[in-house]
This record gives sequence, structure tokens and C-alpha cells, in this order.
Amino acid sequence: MTTPPARTRIDLPGISTRAWEHPADRSALVTLRSLSGFDTVLKALSGLLRERQHRLLFLGSAVRVDERQFAKINRLFEEALQVLDTQVRPELFVVQNPLANAVTIGMDKPFIVLNTGLVDLMDEDELRFVLGHEIGHAMSGHAVYQTMLMHLLRIAGNFGWLPVGGWALRALVAALLEWSRKSELSGDRAGLLATQDPEAGLRVMMKLAGGHRLAEMSTGAFLEQADEYESSGDLRDGVLKLLNLELKTHPFSVVRAAEMRDWVVDGDYHSYVEGNYPRREDDKKASLGEEVKAAAKSYKESFDASADPLVKTVRDVGRDFGGAAQSVGQNVSDVVNDIWGRFDGWRRNKAEEPGAAGPDADDPTFQEPTSH
Repeated sequence: MTTPPARTRIDLPGISTRAWEHPADRSALVTLRSLSGFDTVLKALSGLLRERQHRLLFLGSAVRVDERQFAKINRLFEEALQVLDTQVRPELFVVQNPLANAVTIGMDKPFIVLNTGLVDLMDEDELRFVLGHEIGHAMSGHAVYQTMLMHLLRIAGNFGWLPVGGWALRALVAALLEWSRKSELSGDRAGLLATQDPEAGLRVMMKLAGGHRLAEMSTGAFLEQADEYESSGDLRDGVLKLLNLELKTHPFSVVRAAEMRDWVVDGDYHSYVEGNYPRREDDKKASLGEEVKAAAKSYKESFDASADPLVKTVRDVGRDFGGAAQSVGQNVSDVVNDIWGRFDGWRRNKAEEPGAAGPDADDPTFQEPTSH
């Protein structure tokens, strides 16, 4: 069997996290930070969580990756770090856990944890995508909020029954969960830039959805499934999709696959791997207003193009309402103009009569104009 040639990847020196951060991720972070008391909670948690304790937990119970332990993973990690020009290498651990998952946590010095279930499931290119995804989280500062979410979920499970504090806590958890789902889309884009192999990214989503039997799956059919999920059903299905996502930290795999496809086909992916990407040196020049506009534009384009039955209903109702309002407004305007036109003609005729002084409310021939 002939070994396929190694894929050539282009390093992206000085690349800014803005290159892969999904507009919805950035917008959600802005929303989170605007929540009343959010900064207070964040500061309180950062003092209570004992990040050193978490690192010691994995240092004592997992395997730290370096050139001597999990050497293949270490090589892939180094390659991804080089492509994304990471200035600080996060610590990387592999922990025995059959669940196919990875996480980036830590508020001061974030570190990455890979479950053995994920390592066993992926080939080299797919692991490189996963590592790039987690590096993207670390570079974007997502680990702070992931750590906060992790602990708030634990606290909510213990104290969420409290009648007042419980609801406030659930609101904050709900906001963090919504952000978490958006941040995964950013991580996927970082993974694509790290591996520069969109097929590998799609295979990761297929394996997360269907397991290791990749030979029994089809990329084309999987993406068709994503399109069907987006467009099929009626209003009830749109509502049920929202309910299904309510407590999820990640979007569904088919949705993530479609998002990656769209970014590769219609987005900035190819421009970025050709070297035309935003640089860290320009981050301070980036306008917050422009970022907000970009997020709003992204949401609008997504809303306008969405085939989701709930979104279509809202969009159609809005369009019908807007059209009806415009029609009604035009009719009212026409009626008023007609009435006042007649009144003005009547006033001019009266003014031309000898001794006329204009209309008088006491004149029985004068009728106050009304709209109908």
C-alpha cells in the first residue's frame, strides 16, 4: 500500500484570533459582558476556583503530552501551534475517558485535555483539526468562560432549586450555554486553518455523530442531512430544535459540518490560507463598532438565508406585516390627502365669494374633515 504524500500546510504568522472568531461568538461575548453583575461574578469565581488545583488534578490523574509521552499527538500539537503562530504553548493532557470529547479550561494559564475516547476515534489529520480547534479556544480566551460555565453548571445542579437565586443562576447559565455553542463554531474555523484540510474537519463531525465506521458514511449524504435538518418540518419543528439545544454546550454535529462547508465555500477560508488574513498587530486598530456591524450583518444574512421553518415563519410574518403596514399607511395617506385636497378646494372657492372670510365652524355647510 502506497503512503499518500504529506499535505503541505501554510504557516500563518501573526494571525489574529479575529480570523476565526465567528461573528456570533464575538456578539455573544459582548452580550455576556453587558449582563448586570457578570463582571462581579467572573471576578468572584476567578478567586474561588483555584485554578492550580485543577491543573494539579490532571497532573496527578492524566498523562501530560510531550516528546516522550504521546509523541505523535505532541508532533501534531506542535504543527498546529506553528501554523496558528501561538505565542504560548498551553499544557496538553490525555485522560482516560471513553467519551469522545476535548476541553480547554483555566482562567490564568489555560490547558487542554483530550479524552482517550476522542484520541482513539480520530486519525492524524482529524486529530490535528481537533488540536487546532482547542488552540483556537485558548488563543481567543474562551477558556475563561468555559471554566466559568463548567462550575456554574455544577453549582446550578446543587442549588438551582433556590427560588430567587436559582432563576438568576439559570439565566446566566443559559447565556453562557448560548455563547458556548457559538464559540464552538469559532473553534471549528481555527481547526480548519490549522489542518488546512476541510475534508478532515467534516470527517471529525461525521465520527462525532456516527462513530468510527467512516467507510459506511458519505460526506455528501451527511451534508444533505444537514440541509434537511435546516429546512424540513414546520413551525413546531423549529420550536423543537430550540428546545433540543437548550442545555447543550455544542451545536449538533451536522450543523457544525454545514457551517464549516459554508465558511470554506462562501467565506474567508481560502483568502486566509493564501495569506490575506487579519494580523495581531492590527487588533488595537479594530473598531468595536465595526465588529458589532459585522455581527449584525452575519445574523441578518443568516436570518435572510435560513430555511428553518421557525425562522421562515418569523421572516414571512415580518415581511407580510411590513407590507400590510405599508399598504395601510399608503391608503391612509391617500384618504387624508384626498379629504384635505377637497377641503382646500372648498376653502379656495369660499374665499373667492364676495365678503367671504374663509370657512367657519359655525357655518352649516362646513364639515370638519375626517379620516376613514
